[in-house]
Amino acid sequence: MPTPIVEVRDLTKRFGDFTAVNGVSFDIQPGEILGLLGPNGAGKTTTIQMLLGLITPTAGSIRMFGLDLAQHRERILEQINFSSSYISMPYSLTVEENLWVVAKLYGLAEIPRRIDDVVKKLEMEEFRTKVTRKLSSGQMTRLTLAKAILTDPKVLFLDEPTASLDPDVAHKTRSLLKDVRRSSGLSMLYTSHNMREMEEMSDRIIFLQRGKIVAQGTAREITARFGQRDLEDVFLKIAREK
Repeated sequence: MPTPIVEVRDLTKRFGDFTAVNGVSFDIQPGEILGLLGPNGAGKTTTIQMLLGLITPTAGSIRMFGLDLAQHRERILEQINFSSSYISMPYSLTVEENLWVVAKLYGLAEIPRRIDDVVKKLEMEEFRTKVTRKLSSGQMTRLTLAKAILTDPKVLFLDEPTASLDPDVAHKTRSLLKDVRRSSGLSMLYTSHNMREMEEMSDRIIFLQRGKIVAQGTAREITARFGQRDLEDVFLKIAREK
């Protein structure tokens, strides 16, 4: 088995007396899409924030590309990116200007070609020159995803990447992500409240509840373990066990 591209061991985060993440361990293999599921308050966002280096773990370790995140933060962050439907970008800039800023920050070469490619892939031509504050929620979601894949990351963290998208655009977005995975070996950590989407996208899934992993495996393995028909039934069962 290849060396994991992401290795998380005994990851813990406490805020005062509250433990948001409690001894979580998992790996992500090269080219793997790992789904992260759990009800609100389960620890998903805190886990992602620690993986992005935004908050410091109370205990445990995070390694990416064989490097410790605490010791090699800048080197690791150059090779990862993040997209969420809940983040915003500078509202006074146009879509294209925002992508230029990201490209410059990452020191990318061939910036016009890269922007042309990502705009075409995400079907953003019609609002390419639009001021960001005038974007619809679905257009903003596409912009944040464009920002994430523009840099050709090796690991992509995705928080509700298709939220607010029309079904046809959401389908194309998932197809794009799978195409990028096939062509570049991109690894992903993927969260969504759409259970069918999670089944479609994830090679494996981990369920968080009260900061701990309560189930992991393929969608089929998890549903069989809980004696449920599908992931949605498993999600509801776990959520009721708060």
